[in-house]
Amino acid sequence: MIVANAAEFGKAIQARRKEPGYTQAFLSEYSGLSVSFLSELENGKRTIQLEKALKLANLLCLDYALTARG
Repeated sequence: MIVANAAEFGKAIQARRKEPGYTQAFLSEYSGLSVSFLSELENGKRTIQLEKALKLANLLCLDYALTARG
């Protein structure tokens, strides 16, 4: 999946979270990130903190890569 903006990143995180049936509350307990942060991330809030977002992607076993276009 190519992610081009915060909304698409949030949707990818949300979809991956739901695959094993995790709730935001469970992930909050496990990751130390607040439920409000998780909600804002999944809803595509544009001012989200990148370090926290990448930590969550890593915890959900999502790989991320930056590649040059064209």
